[in-house]
Amino acid sequence: MKKKPAPRLHSLRSRRAFTLLEILVAVAIAALVFVGMNMLVLSMGELWGRNSDLRLFELHTRNVTRFVERELARAVLPPAVLSTATAPAVKEVRLPTGATEELLTCEFSGGSRLCAWPQRPLPNVVCSLAVRDGAGLVLLWHSRLEINFADDAPRETVISPLVTAMSYLYYDTEFKNWKTETTFQKDANGAGLVPQRLKFTFAYSGRTIETVVNLPSLGQGQPML
Repeated sequence: MKKKPAPRLHSLRSRRAFTLLEILVAVAIAALVFVGMNMLVLSMGELWGRNSDLRLFELHTRNVTRFVERELARAVLPPAVLSTATAPAVKEVRLPTGATEELLTCEFSGGSRLCAWPQRPLPNVVCSLAVRDGAGLVLLWHSRLEINFADDAPRETVISPLVTAMSYLYYDTEFKNWKTETTFQKDANGAGLVPQRLKFTFAYSGRTIETVVNLPSLGQGQPML
């Protein structure tokens, strides 16, 4: 009986050792790929979440701006203008602190959708816009039919906590440009003038967005779609 030659056995051992080395290399490569994929998924998830927040922020600014614009337009639409509704005007409003402040104010026969009445809803609702530190853009509202309307401060409802400032834009017919004011311009008698536009400044996570609302005059409101 013939014996297998030694070189043949040596060749088989070398081949088996090489196969084991290949397996180790393949496992190492697979581990690196797995780690890389995990890092990619985590980074993409973080990036997607960050972009998602920004998209929601942009959507919020558009919705708030559209809501304010439609509410102001609704105040001057017929048949509202034939009843108790009034076009936006600058009025002295009593604050919870007891002081008064000039605010952009209008009146709705049926109130705003944001009005949450403690009991039965009342008509003839006077609404004002203001920006409060730490609260954002707020709607101040109360009804003329309330017993203590002249003495009590209006209720406050937050429209957007992300609004940090509200500016007033006036068109200068002489210089044919827009002027941005942080307070109302005055007429010859010292009364506040209604601006042609409002500018809201939104801030979130280090990003700032500014939006503009056109103020309608009596009879210029557009119906809600």
